[in-house]
Amino acid sequence: MEYTFIPRGVCSRKITFELNDGIVSKVRFSGGCSGNTQGLSALAEGMKAEDLIKRLSGIRCGFKGTSCPDQMAKAIAQALNE
Repeated sequence: MEYTFIPRGVCSRKITFELNDGIVSKVRFSGGCSGNTQGLSALAEGMKAEDLIKRLSGIRCGFKGTSCPDQMAKAIAQALNE
């Protein structure tokens, strides 16, 4: 199933991804640092949702209280709870 998440406090404006049987795929960011979001999307492909949440939660970007990886963890957690 495809999910869309609007992140807060980061440069990216939207995160879309698919979650099927607890596996994340087809992650796409709109906006943000292109190289970082492309790398994050590639690394997330085929991973278990719970593993991604554990690895990405709490990562900060500079002085911000969050980051694109942290927002992605929030998006995946929200999708799991739906």
